[in-house]
Amino acid sequence: MTTVQDRGRWGHQNLGVPVAGAMDECSHRLANRLVGNSSELATLEVTLVGPSLEFLAETTCAVAGAGFELWLDGVQVQTGRAFCVPPGGGLRFGRRRAGARAYLAVSGGIDVPPVLGSRSTDLASQLGGLGGRSLRAGDRLVVGRPTGRPAISGAVELPFRLPVGGAHVRVMNGPDRERMTPEALASFTQGRFTIDPDSNRMGYRLRGELLALADSSPLLSGPTPVGTVQVPPSGTPIVLMADRQTTGGYVRIATVISADLPVAGQLGPGDWLGFELCEHREAVAALIGLEQRLMHVS
Repeated sequence: MTTVQDRGRWGHQNLGVPVAGAMDECSHRLANRLVGNSSELATLEVTLVGPSLEFLAETTCAVAGAGFELWLDGVQVQTGRAFCVPPGGGLRFGRRRAGARAYLAVSGGIDVPPVLGSRSTDLASQLGGLGGRSLRAGDRLVVGRPTGRPAISGAVELPFRLPVGGAHVRVMNGPDRERMTPEALASFTQGRFTIDPDSNRMGYRLRGELLALADSSPLLSGPTPVGTVQVPPSGTPIVLMADRQTTGGYVRIATVISADLPVAGQLGPGDWLGFELCEHREAVAALIGLEQRLMHVS
């Protein structure tokens, strides 16, 4: 699946409009930086299986994120570096070795009409992108006017390790954790869960030990930031991702810290996921460290 994404549709959650945006914003930003774009410009988010693309004009491209094989007119090119595509050139995504999502940036950005200030595709709401849907064979996209030269001439590595088969992510306690049994809280951080095939950009449904509620009385709906881990009455956790709803009425047991959201965004169906508790100070330090590594990529 391939969709148009940018950094999201912020400023409208009070109206119930989901944010959407790149599942791995770090890789989205890096791809844009490689071709000299602002981080606000749209890229193509390629999930699990990549497309074959034909370019009608010469352009500069870069792919960051998941470890796909890339073939330009039959010649293999690297991810993590800018490359020039000639008029009529064909770019094909091949085998995926690690991660789940790659971001293709083109100089000038993907130029689809913005909706509420963002070009991001929200599949559930059918907003943004190309008709609010994923791309399909025969689609044509317009590229914007280049705004700068590639900032980095060589190959670069991501400022975090791509997951292969699964990953641990750090979480902070959620506002409703007292509604869980002590045994459920222990199982949450001591066990591993598997991402169910019935998962998408809205959230990851997790298979594993059921987490029992100590208090199953009705809960008023509350805000659900990206990375919120909800536990419905069934006891099956859900990690809310980019296309999540803005509020929810399930128990919020934890929230994935911002620095680990790129790792979570690189997971797919069948991957395992584990959770490690951390404090606010550690979460802030981790985010500062990630931003510093991203800024110093050269």
